[in-house]
Amino acid sequence: MSADKPFASRPLTERLKSAKKRTQSSKAWLERQLNDPYVRAAKTQGYRSRAAFKLREMDDKYHFLRRGAKIVDLGAAPGGWTQVAVERCGENNVLGVDLQPIDPIVGAVLLELDFMKAEAPDIIRSQLKGGVDAVVSDMASPATGHRETDHLRVIGLCEAALEFACEVLNPGGTFICKVLRGGTERLLLDTIKKRFGKVMHMKPPASRSDSSEMYVIGMNFKAPA
Repeated sequence: MSADKPFASRPLTERLKSAKKRTQSSKAWLERQLNDPYVRAAKTQGYRSRAAFKLREMDDKYHFLRRGAKIVDLGAAPGGWTQVAVERCGENNVLGVDLQPIDPIVGAVLLELDFMKAEAPDIIRSQLKGGVDAVVSDMASPATGHRETDHLRVIGLCEAALEFACEVLNPGGTFICKVLRGGTERLLLDTIKKRFGKVMHMKPPASRSDSSEMYVIGMNFKAPA
């Protein structure tokens, strides 16, 4: 399969062979998984999740995963983004962090750690040798179904990730963080714009159309004088 084409064209009408003892919602989820070309492509190309293609698509557009670049991946489990970062930046350049355990990935250091704990940033920094070139975050909190609550939780994660990024990024570095459609809170967005020379939002093609997620991208980090 071509590296630049995440999936080959094929019929997308597989049905569940056995629907017995399944709830309607689980049937719908499983059928969507069976018929999702990104799920198929992830299995074919050895990625742990379809989310790997989101990072690939953002990097294909903005080119922040350069060979030799040092990367911190927050909310890394099950490891799809970390796999992509190792592929594009090389081994021993990527640190993945998640509160869930992650199976080992050759070429990456993995920490099982709750990033929102007060001691987490210091623990992560202790694993770094100098600054990093990108902090990428796909962190998300469990959905409550209440849009405003979910939005505030995601913004809280993004604020914490941004504060950490501003402490460890090299000049010119990149920050990427998941937010929800509807934009980033004004104060947070203003802070990102002050600290980065270029700021934009992107919803990668691999992000499901019915998902409200998108990503805020800050490039050309302005290190404090």
